[in-house]
Amino acid sequence: MGEVGGDINVIFSGPPDEDIAERIVKPRLREGPYPADDVHARLRGFVEPPAYAQCRKVLDSHILLLRANSGTGAGTAAFALLADRYGTDGITGLDSPDDLSRWCPKERRGYLLQGLSPAAAASLSEVVLTRLATLLRRAGAHLVVTARVDTALPGDTVPWQALHRPPSANEIATEHLNAMAEAGELTPRQRADALGHLASADFIGYLNGRPLPRDGVEVAEALRDVVVSRKPAASVLDELHAGGLAEARRTLENSGHRADRLSLMAAISLLPEQDRTVIEEFSAILRPRIDERDGPEGVMAQPAHLGTHGPLTKGSQTRRDVLGPAFEDRLAAIDAHPLPLRFGAGQRYPVQPVAFSGRHRSEALLRCLWLDYEGMAGLLWDTLDKFPHHSGIELAAGQAIGKVLAHATGPGTLRQLHPFAISTKRWRRRLVAYALGEMVQYPTLTGAVRDQLGQWSQAALIPLRCTVAETCAGSYGLARPGAALKLLDAVLNQPDGKLEGGLRSAVSFALSTLLSEHANHALVLDRLLEWQQAGSGTLRHGMAVHIMESMSRGTFPPRGAPGVQRIRLTDLLADHPERAIALVIAALDDPATHEATALSLSQIENDPVLLRRTDFPRFVAALSGTARSHRGVLRFVLRRHRIRTASASEGFAS
Repeated sequence: MGEVGGDINVIFSGPPDEDIAERIVKPRLREGPYPADDVHARLRGFVEPPAYAQCRKVLDSHILLLRANSGTGAGTAAFALLADRYGTDGITGLDSPDDLSRWCPKERRGYLLQGLSPAAAASLSEVVLTRLATLLRRAGAHLVVTARVDTALPGDTVPWQALHRPPSANEIATEHLNAMAEAGELTPRQRADALGHLASADFIGYLNGRPLPRDGVEVAEALRDVVVSRKPAASVLDELHAGGLAEARRTLENSGHRADRLSLMAAISLLPEQDRTVIEEFSAILRPRIDERDGPEGVMAQPAHLGTHGPLTKGSQTRRDVLGPAFEDRLAAIDAHPLPLRFGAGQRYPVQPVAFSGRHRSEALLRCLWLDYEGMAGLLWDTLDKFPHHSGIELAAGQAIGKVLAHATGPGTLRQLHPFAISTKRWRRRLVAYALGEMVQYPTLTGAVRDQLGQWSQAALIPLRCTVAETCAGSYGLARPGAALKLLDAVLNQPDGKLEGGLRSAVSFALSTLLSEHANHALVLDRLLEWQQAGSGTLRHGMAVHIMESMSRGTFPPRGAPGVQRIRLTDLLADHPERAIALVIAALDDPATHEATALSLSQIENDPVLLRRTDFPRFVAALSGTARSHRGVLRFVLRRHRIRTASASEGFAS
């Protein structure tokens, strides 16, 4: 039941054509403790920004309001400031919509709120911050809040403010190359060669026009490819240039008359890392839809069915190319290429993804297609709706769409997800879950996503509530475990009725995902106890019965159901004895779970290994002490006594 680091791959069995490999994406922003390895990774190659000394001085007051432009690395600087005081395992995230006037620190830790919302900013004042600084001082804690430069902060908060400016991208690239060498990813000779390229006029000129920290990191990664893979520096530089929005717009404008190229570019952008056959199939479905569109001059200049060659004339005869260009020639025409073969998790066949030449080119092209061209978003949604399911497309398309919608505006941003959110097909609901999990990593959208999920959690439609649970089974749930459990509670807060299988599976998956991190165990078990004690016949009680029976008879979630962390009743007794007492009492008192729980306790007692692991004699003594006030416990204790007495008598007689 320990914490799982990195992304999580979940494989569960089913019919061959329904096998699904699901990936739980770790969140970048959290409400709660940040894992130490996560913070350490964020600080790799960190360069102190120009105002770092001033930030330290302001933070001596226990509060720092760090104002910065988007993408300038203010979050990384905030992590570094707090890690200096509390270490990489001493930082806790706060939710961006939090009202700081009502917040109180609970531990001696560094607290970080990234992306202060306008409403939360308006609630600040000298009085509020002075009171909060006193509470932080008493707790031995410090708070860093990052806010966009254009966020209006009250004038009397100036003493707690500092303006962040990023270090130069060249410095960041240098430090990241040094970090690669320290980690053994580069030899000393390779590091020296990479630094030599970095000092060249071409790379200096590139970074002069791109001063953000991400640009420095990407140049360092590109130079690693140059010195390790022996890629020509000029081609790597071309790939860096190709990833910008301006280049994406030029590419689309140049291909505006070619449905074959546009459909292929859209397929690669929307379904990154998918096999070439999946890309070909999606492109083939999308192509006639694009070809039917009227461009600025009325029609597409090149009929799609003629391919890239068009009609060929020889003498007086016209030959039509019915074969068209080969797939790799089509890829080359849009500056894309096949990647090496690989085997995916749980897959029994090789996969050959395709990719553009150029970092972030896929994201830039999809963003332009989706947001800048009328009707293209609808075409892509419609094609996805008609597209048959292939393992992994929910993750690929969900994350890609989430990144695009993070830059969208207006009330229709989240409405686009609704048709897939109400689908009876689970992969479509998972696609929405991945999209929302990506969008919520942007502080400006946190409140909107939270409100949308709150509305959906109370909907009458079961698929919509399933989508909420699926969203909690991922980065959203891991980032905000308290909020996720409230949403799951709301999902089950419906009129009495039977717990539908799809909803039960989705809620189980969400709870299993939360249990994959140790910090969430107490929250989940406390919520489970509430559900166990809910009225019989309610969905909450039905969920608790399913969980306790599954843990007692095997594991929760059961084998064959989606799950990240599978736990048994034995695990609860061994790892959470105090909470296990309360849960077992409630389960024994409940006729729906008494038999399964009693049988599991007997099996634990009869297994010498489990007996020692759970310290069962102490547990059963504590349990027996509650028997007078709990009929179910009394029933278990008396039956256990009769069995032990009968066994002792038989042994004496023999």
